[in-house]
Amino acid sequence: MNLHLCFCHSGLRFEQCCEPYLQGLSYPDTPEQLMRSRYSAYVTSNYQYVLDTYTVNQRESLTLEDLQQGGNETQWLRLDVLSTLTRKDDLSGQVEFVAYYQVNDAKYKLHERSTFYRENNLWRYDSGTLFEDGGLYKPQRNDLCLCGSGKKYKKCCL
Repeated sequence: MNLHLCFCHSGLRFEQCCEPYLQGLSYPDTPEQLMRSRYSAYVTSNYQYVLDTYTVNQRESLTLEDLQQGGNETQWLRLDVLSTLTRKDDLSGQVEFVAYYQVNDAKYKLHERSTFYRENNLWRYDSGTLFEDGGLYKPQRNDLCLCGSGKKYKKCCL
């Protein structure tokens, strides 16, 4: 049993948040839950879950090898969900997020608005639109550290 906080930074323990989804014991009820669980899947290298949670149309052009490529060099640091929107018909939704990650000694920021659709009553990731402020992470003067300590970046893991 894992007694640490979930990788997706929901504030919940892993076994109360994303772990049941990653183990196939339950399914996300919202696009945000799916987004968070996919992030946790990347952190734990559960690429089968990532592949399985794409829309059918997207899965046709992806393989596990595609998803694993570069995965061993990537260390996921933090996820911030900025906004969520689910359409009134409950068939599509969007999640805007920022994910921080490290490759070798360089840190990066990924800012995306993801689109999700319901297929067979399950939420699936379809596509994402990247924002221009992504790329190499350049911490600002008073940014908090990516490690989650609550300390300023310049006084923590720099």
